[in-house]
Amino acid sequence: MSVSSHQRPLSSHQHPLYSAEQVRELDRRTIATEGDGFALMRRAGEAAYDALRARWPWVRRLCVLCGGGNNGGDGYVVAALAAADGLAVDLVALKPPGELAGDARRAHALAEEAGVEAVSWDDELTLDGEIMVDAMLGTGAKGAPREPYAAAIAQVNAAARPVIAIDVPSGVDVDTGHVEAAAVQATMTITFIGDKFGLHTGAALDYVGDVVHADLGVDGRRHADLTPVAWRQSRRDIAAALPARSPNSHKGAHGHVLVVAGAPGMGGAALMTSEMVARIGAGKVSLATDPAHVSASLTRFPEIMAHGVRGTPDLASLIAAADVLAAGPGIGTGAWGQAALRCVLEAGKPCVIDADGLNLLAARWEGYRRDDWVLTPHPGEAARLLGCSTAEVQRDRRQAVVELQRRWGGTIVLKGAGSLVFDGERLMLCPFGNPGMASGGMGDALTGVVAGLLGQVDGVAEAARIGVLIHALAADAAAEAGGERGLLASDLASYARRLANPQSLPNHADHA
Repeated sequence: MSVSSHQRPLSSHQHPLYSAEQVRELDRRTIATEGDGFALMRRAGEAAYDALRARWPWVRRLCVLCGGGNNGGDGYVVAALAAADGLAVDLVALKPPGELAGDARRAHALAEEAGVEAVSWDDELTLDGEIMVDAMLGTGAKGAPREPYAAAIAQVNAAARPVIAIDVPSGVDVDTGHVEAAAVQATMTITFIGDKFGLHTGAALDYVGDVVHADLGVDGRRHADLTPVAWRQSRRDIAAALPARSPNSHKGAHGHVLVVAGAPGMGGAALMTSEMVARIGAGKVSLATDPAHVSASLTRFPEIMAHGVRGTPDLASLIAAADVLAAGPGIGTGAWGQAALRCVLEAGKPCVIDADGLNLLAARWEGYRRDDWVLTPHPGEAARLLGCSTAEVQRDRRQAVVELQRRWGGTIVLKGAGSLVFDGERLMLCPFGNPGMASGGMGDALTGVVAGLLGQVDGVAEAARIGVLIHALAADAAAEAGGERGLLASDLASYARRLANPQSLPNHADHA
């Protein structure tokens, strides 16, 4: 299933992400208009060399590895520019120059004219440059790199030198972010014309380094028939979704959220979810949990109305009083969790389902579908909801989130590096977050953020989009303050509160 043709940005701050074929089409149209493909290749090489010198102004020797096609051609242009600039250049040809054609052949001739002679790849070759330029495999490459590229990738990585990747690190699939076997571990990737979706999610994030987009004077948004496959979020989206509150507002205007969480022995999940609901600005927060957790809940958060629930009769009246439901964290998959989730689903109210709630859906509610919920699976939970392996989910995260939405409806948040949010029409990618979020309770915190926003923004999709954004930015702020190691879900609450009040924050540069 493909993403809907209704993909449009929700704000002018959002950045379009394209597939490799879409960018190739933009490339074809630009060449057809300008009548000179080599001029476009030279612009790409110039942009790459400028980025290289800006990042590493001290460099005196480059090692440029070139494959065939346009990607190799870009590398030959970089080699020619570096030589003209007085740098020593080691130029390595993975494809014999005599086999090059078209613009790539002209680019090789340009390097020769600049006095740079290409050396054919050999497994015994020593790569000596202070900076490596990866121009081996471009956006059309799929699957595991074959020889001699696999050996060259291993050599580049073993050299442990800074690497600038041209358009994409060799070995990374720009459509999915998947790495089949090995890939160049770049320090920086400069990508041309249209930014590529696969550079921003999944395994690719271990390889791309800092991604720099050079449009080369081509604006893909002027081509209305080439709808981006996704949009990258901006921190500025928060202010548009959460304007300042009216002076006459009251708690009833901002949603009453009931958190159904915490089966016996799992009270921590209930507390973390409930706190985030409150900190993100919900008007009222109720908690339905195992009776053993009520005392601790009231001690820690007196603002939360905690209720001990032994069975469905206890839960029914609490659900009736709430506007929004959040279920799943710590409910387990036993009788308590099953009964609680059944009550939540039968209520027919907007809800957020996570954790054990998702596992129960996969096991006992196959075929159930609705439009007014948000499901927030990590890749393992997504695999259970789809009946496939986690590896299959991660191989193509975009396809996975689209298929999840097709089967289950509503809005799906596929968590992980480069989290994805899809509501059936628009696919959003969150570029924020950090490895410190790989700790217990982060999913519970996200459930609370999204549920707390459901009573404050327009619809479940908006709550999911802004919730994912705030959650990731809060984690980044907490990591900046204290580091990634030891980052806890409970550390996010105060930062999330500040982010939910964008009018009170100083202006920040948008790092997306």
